[in-house]
Amino acid sequence: MNAKRKVAIIGGGLTGLAAAFKLQSFIDEGQDLDYDLFESTDRLGGKIQTVQTKGFVIEKGPDSFLARKKSMSRLADEVGLADELVFNETGQAYIMKKNQLHPIPKGSVMGIPTDFNAFISSPLLSPFGKLSILKDFILPTSTQEEVDVSAGSFFRKRLGNEAVESLIEPLLSGIYAGDMDKLSLKATYPQFQQLEKSHRSLIKGTLQNQKQQKALSGEKMKKNGAFLTFKRGLESFVDAIVRRLPESKIKLQHSVQNITKRKNDYEMVMKDGRRLYYEHIIITTPPQVSGQMLNSYKEFDYLRKMDSSSAATVALAFKKEDVKNPYEGTGFVVSRKNDVNITACTWTDKKWPHTTPKGYTLLRSYVGKAGESEIVDQSDDEIVQTVLKNLNQVIDIKAQPLFSYVTRWKNGMPQYYVGHPYKIEKLKDDLSRNFPGLYIVGAGIDGVGLPDCIDQGEYAAAAILKSYQ
Repeated sequence: MNAKRKVAIIGGGLTGLAAAFKLQSFIDEGQDLDYDLFESTDRLGGKIQTVQTKGFVIEKGPDSFLARKKSMSRLADEVGLADELVFNETGQAYIMKKNQLHPIPKGSVMGIPTDFNAFISSPLLSPFGKLSILKDFILPTSTQEEVDVSAGSFFRKRLGNEAVESLIEPLLSGIYAGDMDKLSLKATYPQFQQLEKSHRSLIKGTLQNQKQQKALSGEKMKKNGAFLTFKRGLESFVDAIVRRLPESKIKLQHSVQNITKRKNDYEMVMKDGRRLYYEHIIITTPPQVSGQMLNSYKEFDYLRKMDSSSAATVALAFKKEDVKNPYEGTGFVVSRKNDVNITACTWTDKKWPHTTPKGYTLLRSYVGKAGESEIVDQSDDEIVQTVLKNLNQVIDIKAQPLFSYVTRWKNGMPQYYVGHPYKIEKLKDDLSRNFPGLYIVGAGIDGVGLPDCIDQGEYAAAAILKSYQ
């Protein structure tokens, strides 16, 4: 009888857990595989971290995922958590400009206007800025599908500088915590390039999409929010996956220092000096870490050089009577036209009511962005006081928070600069030709969202099984 085919998974975030769960399902079906999951820290889940305290459910990292990306909901069902999924409450969101909150215009889809009465009456843009958006109707297609440009230059050309700075950038840049004038359009928002190609106009294309979605769903159906999370927090999802994995397969506080290709397998040198050997390796760590493990090979130079931005989340809990918030809605994002450090704030008790006990308010703010992350290095108290000062410009906070959580994500968000898709395409080609059995996946490669990470981990696991069929 042949020895089982050995797989190493490096990194215990969601991508690595998804890969492990997929491999375990193959083993349960009788496939002749074996795997070990290596995590350098003392916990699994990566950026997914939930605190449950005094009746609050507080996310220190991501707080939800896009409902339209089905892989996470499907995996939740597989691990028995489908009944704990909850949609966000829908409501008015705002943009902070010149230290005032303005409603995002009705009908705006990721900053693209579709309701012109709401758009014309909005104070977010000057008359000239509103007029500039109309050129989208007459401009020819600005890029060819195979050409990559920055998201900023693409939107500026079609909709003007004001629309980008006051509408589009505040809504979109927070997803990647990056500079839209550097971020790759193809890697971050390819749907807009496709809309331009198919309709020539972003506005016309967005309007057409809305009509199609209404026709499919039916006007009378209750409109759910766009995001999902779990009643007990995202970390409950991590725990549910881990419970389905044999404890013997999980190696916490096991750091991989170097990986070398041999004739028929790979050698992994651990931090403690041990040498381990695997036929297949799935690497899910941040790009720079992955590149350093493969420091002997020029094929991974791009990973070693990839930039990442730093940010922090700041959760503040109050008695409800201590926060006078005159706005009905779920929170706001911040445009460039503000002298504040926060980039966004979610009124968590309104967007996710299950997270907050009755009679209390939970505010979750974000600080730090590409090129301006110095605040992330300040003390917890300094960050909290800065956030309170910023928030008091638009809402009235009468007391210090009952408690707070500041969570820093140093170099936590990989930056998909212009050219990223083509460099990743070449990386995959190099892996296929020169490093059979080695897979590099995760948030730094093909998407930063939680469902994207699941997709990548499952893809690598399935590719390993397919290689034996």
